[in-house]
Amino acid sequence: MYINFKRLIDIILSLLGLIVLSPVYLLLIIAIKLDSKGPVLFKQKRVGLKKSHFNILKFRTMRIDTPKDTPTHLLENPEQYITKMGKFLRKTSLDELPQILNIFLGQMSIIGPRPALWNQYDLIAERDKYRANDVPPGLTGWAQINGRDELPIEIKAQLDGEYVQNISLWMDTKCFFGTIISVVKSDGVVEGGTGKTQKDEGTMS
Repeated sequence: MYINFKRLIDIILSLLGLIVLSPVYLLLIIAIKLDSKGPVLFKQKRVGLKKSHFNILKFRTMRIDTPKDTPTHLLENPEQYITKMGKFLRKTSLDELPQILNIFLGQMSIIGPRPALWNQYDLIAERDKYRANDVPPGLTGWAQINGRDELPIEIKAQLDGEYVQNISLWMDTKCFFGTIISVVKSDGVVEGGTGKTQKDEGTMS
């Protein structure tokens, strides 16, 4: 029952967001174009509901010569690819704003597991254990307010599973306001330090 209500909330809030934030979109578009060459929007194939694929939208934060389909944490010295404007967008999470359109189109939800890259097979497999691939991915979620980029893949998938087991209006409300607090504090943002398995971390340490 709540799932249908959740979709209605997504439609209403995403439509309002697109309208109210239009001046912010315009300012960011101008700033991105002035800062570096390339398109304003960045599209990337991600894993959606039931492991279907869709193109996630973000404001571009990296140079156009950045290797494609490679998570930031797997790039050697990722800082060299991030633009000046991109650093600001990532720190404030404003690069995620175009995903409001993904939400309006039904490809994402406001709250849910963050969509994995199509080739992040380890994360996708871990989420299968907790049925976390069986719900729409979100702009933010339970894992994002409990560690964000700092979390090993196993822990991130486990938290995504906790969200699926406890999905409700109260859970979504906690994630929503928890995200606002995390963004303001810039908690858990680690360039080049996310998405490793605990086994990988043990090998690298």
